[in-house]
Amino acid sequence: MEVLDLDIGFRGYEHVRPLIDGAVPIEGVAPRFHTAAIVSDIFERMVRHRQFGVAELGLTFYLRTLDLPDPPFIALPVFLARQFRHSAIFVNRAAGIETPQDLAGKTVGEFAMYGHDAGVTAKGVLSDEYGVRPDQCRWVIGGFDWPMAPFDFVPQPHPENVTVTRAGASAALGPMLDAGEIDALISADVPACVIDGSPNVARLFDDYRPVERDYYQRTGIFPIMHTVVIRRDLVERHPGLARSLYQAFCDSKDVVAQQYRTGRIFNHIDVMTPWISALYDDNLSLFGADWWPYGVAANRRAVDAFLRWHFEQELSQRRWTCEDIFVEELLDT
Repeated sequence: MEVLDLDIGFRGYEHVRPLIDGAVPIEGVAPRFHTAAIVSDIFERMVRHRQFGVAELGLTFYLRTLDLPDPPFIALPVFLARQFRHSAIFVNRAAGIETPQDLAGKTVGEFAMYGHDAGVTAKGVLSDEYGVRPDQCRWVIGGFDWPMAPFDFVPQPHPENVTVTRAGASAALGPMLDAGEIDALISADVPACVIDGSPNVARLFDDYRPVERDYYQRTGIFPIMHTVVIRRDLVERHPGLARSLYQAFCDSKDVVAQQYRTGRIFNHIDVMTPWISALYDDNLSLFGADWWPYGVAANRRAVDAFLRWHFEQELSQRRWTCEDIFVEELLDT
């Protein structure tokens, strides 16, 4: 059987480490794994240079490539990063923002580009749950703790009725929030002023965990941030490759999930976080045994929500479906 040499890029999450260390093989593949200190560097190397055959890609970054004349990638229903994003909305305490509805009319910073993955989700939740639409705010794009040019390796659409400007060349959104130069900030990363406990800033949802758990209980949506894409030419030339990769990602995740299950016996003594076993049990009661699922069926609701938000926020030219964005042979997963 032919063995394919394949470059694969992703962040070194715990659920891919069994792939990296060789505990989980990929049938028919001799992989070379690559990572980066900042996951967006993987995105750029994939989108701009096609540096990998397979790579982690933010969901919005992937969807934007589908509007290119010759879309280069197709996704596997593998979701390496997912996170609730009520906790990603930060406010200046002097801005008079006590409720989500108070964001209307405010100037809001957004990390990296208009509609980064956390931004799409946060805006979708604000619109669905609280009636706050993106066109009711003014948007400023920049780095979260240091100046950074917006990402320029994917299309940058935004609705005509939404005001979007860039932070100055020497400005960063975290310090701007702390100083009151912007009223709020949506960011996948937590700014230093919040980490350091500045009295000027807070999260919009200060006690966000019960809010996010309630959101999941009501909607069934565990928001997805990043998927895994493969070059379309590889799918065409190597039948069965997509399923082999999908199975390996599943097996890798299952190895780590089993470590968590076994860890309950010993109160997760290998983990430094106190009460981690209690948190694990709480999450099992909320999500069930497969709390981080891959595949189309278990994730259709979460994926459809993101696809709807992406279209409503005018970041996609059409309303995509799961059938449009995932490898055809994996639609039965």
